[in-house]
Amino acid sequence: QVQLVQAGGGSVQAGGSLTLSCAASGRTFSRYARGWFRQAPGKEREFIAAIDWTGATEYFADSIKGRFSIARDNAKSEVYLKMSNLKPEDTAVYFCAADHNYFNIIRFEQPGYWGKGIRVTVSS
Repeated sequence: QVQLVQAGGGSVQAGGSLTLSCAASGRTFSRYARGWFRQAPGKEREFIAAIDWTGATEYFADSIKGRFSIARDNAKSEVYLKMSNLKPEDTAVYFCAADHNYFNIIRFEQPGYWGKGIRVTVSS
């Protein structure tokens, strides 16, 4: 069974940092693009970051550019979202995703695989 298992969420004060991880199991995702999305309360899910399978190409939403970074470890089938200088407006449920096509992630065109989501709460 293919699974994307997320970890690292929690509560933090504004200005703090968190790192989310997403571990894949059930198949090899080393040649899949990976990405992160989030859904704030009362809002639609939005794209925030993506990385291609080589790790050489990254893309970020303007809302988090300069504060968040993305990285992957293909040997572990893991992808990470490193979040710094967190703001209350970053409060959301964060989802990781995987797809064979990088553009399916950055264009939010139905990535093939999703994690179940993990909550991040930033207090002021």
